[in-house]
Amino acid sequence: MKRTGLLLACAAMLAGPAIAADQATIDWSKVPATTVPLFYPGQSSYQWLLSGHKGAKAVAAGKACISCHEGEERAMGTNLVKGGPLEPMPVKGKDGFKELKVQVAYDARNAYLRFQWKTLNDFPGIAHPYLRFDGKEWHVYGEPKLNKSVQDGKQAGIYEDRMSVMIDDGKVPLFAKQGCWLTCHEGERDMPKLASKEQVAANAMLKEAKKSDVRKYLPATRSAADAEWSSGKPMAEIAKLKAAGGFLDLIQWRAHRSNPVGMTDDGYVLEWRNSDAGKNPFSGNVDKATHTPKFMWDASKVGYKSIRDDQYRKGEYFLIAEKNAIAFDPNAGWKEGDMIPEYVVTGTGASGSAADNGGMGTWKDGMWTVVMTRPLGLTNDDDKTLQAGKVYNVGFAVHDDNITTRGHQISFAKTIGFGAKADIEAVKLP
Repeated sequence: MKRTGLLLACAAMLAGPAIAADQATIDWSKVPATTVPLFYPGQSSYQWLLSGHKGAKAVAAGKACISCHEGEERAMGTNLVKGGPLEPMPVKGKDGFKELKVQVAYDARNAYLRFQWKTLNDFPGIAHPYLRFDGKEWHVYGEPKLNKSVQDGKQAGIYEDRMSVMIDDGKVPLFAKQGCWLTCHEGERDMPKLASKEQVAANAMLKEAKKSDVRKYLPATRSAADAEWSSGKPMAEIAKLKAAGGFLDLIQWRAHRSNPVGMTDDGYVLEWRNSDAGKNPFSGNVDKATHTPKFMWDASKVGYKSIRDDQYRKGEYFLIAEKNAIAFDPNAGWKEGDMIPEYVVTGTGASGSAADNGGMGTWKDGMWTVVMTRPLGLTNDDDKTLQAGKVYNVGFAVHDDNITTRGHQISFAKTIGFGAKADIEAVKLP
């Protein structure tokens, strides 16, 4: 895809010369690859792991998930994705298994994590929900395929592809054994017993944290034996957990909201799925006062101010603040069906700890190749410090086929070693 190659070049320029040059000089043919199996988990929550799972006693005894299920990933994912007790809303045609090719290298400044996987579709998932004009007002157009509105045919299935990595430096109890199940709980979006806005508003911890829903969290932030979401601890205690490093780093490469500017979304999981301090490379494009877009495309630069719903998979329609966006003009002659992205992306506007990581991806012949760049030696209080000679516990996830939340494919916990023995051993670059 020529356009994808152009996107990579633009992303490299926006990401800055250091990251672009570092990635460009790596000979990946000399870096060993590890194939990590990913599978569809359905609604298998942490609470299910402790009680509903047939291996709950083994889990309670401290056994690692992979000690019982290694080599079963394909069978489990293929079975779960079809429907049943752990999947009440199966997505038609969804694949239950993927192979993720992982390569890791590092030099004096950065760690480089390269991922490759086959997409279900014969096109890259670079689109994300839009704002669509109905002749009078602007409304969100497109939702992830797990949503009932999409399965009922009332909304288009539109969502970006993503690649996620969770990192633990040994300070999160049980992550090395239970992996991402520590973060996935009942009450979260697309999970059993979804927490209502009223229930969330009545929860002292979430109220203090100024959260309006339930996202990924760690059991250590809850007081109940099964870490049920509503049993939160005081935020003062959670602050102590964070200061002691008891959180997971969460790096997310996003095909629509970070890749166009050569970055990743940097966050962490503790009492919620938090963003790092500073500013992310993406922000919402809705003016809450007027319910209209904030920005539109600069037609003098790209040749259009909006697109139609028969175009969004035929090009790279990103709204980039420093490249092709101008202030929205409500008198620009809008017609029913005109669409503008729901998010604005920026490289120069991202800042702080949230802007630490690079992330550049290309899609070719049905495969994504993504390279994440993570500086070594970070000292931010919301980042895990990667260092030579250390081993880290990691979990991988791929979001594919216009889907989000639990509709991904995930790995069991693995280890990455930088100059140390591990499941995946990083190569030291000259």
